[in-house]
Amino acid sequence: MKTVRKLFYVEVAQAVLWVTLAFLGLFFFIDFVNELQNVSQQAKLGYKVPQAFLYVSLMLPARIYELMPITVLIGTIFVMARFAQSSEFTILRTSGLGPWLALRSLLLLGVVFAIFTFVVGDYASPFADKTAQLLKAQFQGNLTVGKRGAWIKERQPYSNFSVNVGAMAADTSMLDVKIYEMDNRGHMISLTAAQSGVFGPGEGWTLSQADRTEFSNNPQGLPQANRSRMESYRWPNQITAEMVSAAILKPDRMGTVDLFTYMNHLNNNGQSAQKYEIQFWKKFFYPLSCLVMVVLALPFAYLHFRSGGMATYVFGGVMAGISFVLLNNVFTDMGALRGWTPWLAASVPSLIYSFFSLSAFTWLVLRR
Repeated sequence: MKTVRKLFYVEVAQAVLWVTLAFLGLFFFIDFVNELQNVSQQAKLGYKVPQAFLYVSLMLPARIYELMPITVLIGTIFVMARFAQSSEFTILRTSGLGPWLALRSLLLLGVVFAIFTFVVGDYASPFADKTAQLLKAQFQGNLTVGKRGAWIKERQPYSNFSVNVGAMAADTSMLDVKIYEMDNRGHMISLTAAQSGVFGPGEGWTLSQADRTEFSNNPQGLPQANRSRMESYRWPNQITAEMVSAAILKPDRMGTVDLFTYMNHLNNNGQSAQKYEIQFWKKFFYPLSCLVMVVLALPFAYLHFRSGGMATYVFGGVMAGISFVLLNNVFTDMGALRGWTPWLAASVPSLIYSFFSLSAFTWLVLRR
């Protein structure tokens, strides 16, 4: 049985590797050609072909994470179909390789692919994506989410704060920071506007060139505003650099720990965390889809192929993998728009394909 496992694992791993490299080469070429437009527009700022090449290279871990379920499905289908066409799998069946034993062997390999996908999506992809965005910010400007910047809330015992960060510089410092302070009744207490700010040391921000306006009532009960300007102003808070980055960068490029921390911050401050909760559960279920894909590929080993018929089934595997990614993205967006239960919106695509995989395995393998 060790020989059979080794045969499965080596053949499938090699096929998945070559399919992944083929897809990565295609997407790298497309992304690099698109990035050359920015090179032609901003070459005077120092953003040239080497910088564009490095930026596109740093985006490859995110591509690997997105492509893994597809490449696992295509690679496994190719190997199983080739075994069926060459009658190798028939020989293995007559030697005692039952359906459940074959399924268990492929599931063990699927666990390895799932762990690899999780590691890439949770560690390599967020780090590389953040590095790529900061690299681009050095030449093309600062990181921002638009003209209005990123909004973050902070609740403290006696007041509430609404913070707007216009952009983040390449050194992770904040630019164009505005802090609106309100009491528990919703009345404005103060407004602080600073040209820049840095995180720490400890819990808090250090703002530079800060204009602070405090609102209060004079002895006659009339409103008044007291304005002051400070070269440096220390604002104690619990908003970390990861939280600000999360508000600026895409949630699907964040790690699980950062997503969980930012979700709790949003919930504790009365903000909607629906989008981030869906991405959090998607981070959990997406690697498990590799298990679904190997189960979906196993029935191909029990088919009987005519000459040239294998290409049709491999093409069907490509379409199935693409449809899974599309369905996954559709349910993510629909879940955020419709307010669906986050874990359900993230798990439905995997559950649907699990149902089809087990149905195909039961009908084609066990019943026939």
